[in-house]
Amino acid sequence: MNRENRKKSLEKGYYRTHPCQESFVCKVCGRPVSPAGAGSQHRNHCPYCLASQHLDMEPGDRAADCGGVMDPIAVWVRKNGEWALLHRCRICGAISSNRVAADDNPMKLMSIAMKPVASPPFPLERIEEMTALMGGSGELKW
Repeated sequence: MNRENRKKSLEKGYYRTHPCQESFVCKVCGRPVSPAGAGSQHRNHCPYCLASQHLDMEPGDRAADCGGVMDPIAVWVRKNGEWALLHRCRICGAISSNRVAADDNPMKLMSIAMKPVASPPFPLERIEEMTALMGGSGELKW
């Protein structure tokens, strides 16, 4: 039984209290994904391309009717120091957070984490001018 149809046969909130032992094929890269190696009882994204599928409205409820691909858009660090991925749904735009799994592709994680540094929201050539506008001297001392 695939992940989309399984939600109809289990009571609401089942995955909040039970481990998810299902394997699936990633809708983005097409690789088979098993729960083994995740380091937790809940495998919720592909360890190769880090994409997910929009299945939940609340973690574990399987209440989302969308079913769209969830692209990894950012990495953030939780209060306890644990890394988490932010995913955005291609269809409805919903954003969710998923903890990083033990077997996630480290190069893919780092490329997502470095994206704001590689493509800042402002032109780097104007950083001195912007610093001056914010009350600094505008002079960069390297």
